[in-house]
Amino acid sequence: MVKRTLTIIVAASALSLGMVACTEAEQERTEVKAEQAGEAVGDAAAQAGEVIESGTMKAARAVEEGAGKLANKLEENQAEAAAEGRAGAVNPATGERVE
Repeated sequence: MVKRTLTIIVAASALSLGMVACTEAEQERTEVKAEQAGEAVGDAAAQAGEVIESGTMKAARAVEEGAGKLANKLEENQAEAAAEGRAGAVNPATGERVE
């Protein structure tokens, strides 16, 4: 009985050592895969950031261009209104308001 118990203990110990070794190897592989996945996510996030930034840049340029066109149109309207003497208009050339 003691011999059988001892054999079971030795077998269980060997089995658990094998499981620990296997578990450590699996953990190392999992850790490597997690690091690679983390790097891939970081790269994807950086790429997404660049795409967002370039889209924002294009939108800002469009707004700037639209605002410039609007400012030119408003300036033309004010110049015309000031030339006609309409009260409240501002002469863009002088900055003076028509009374």
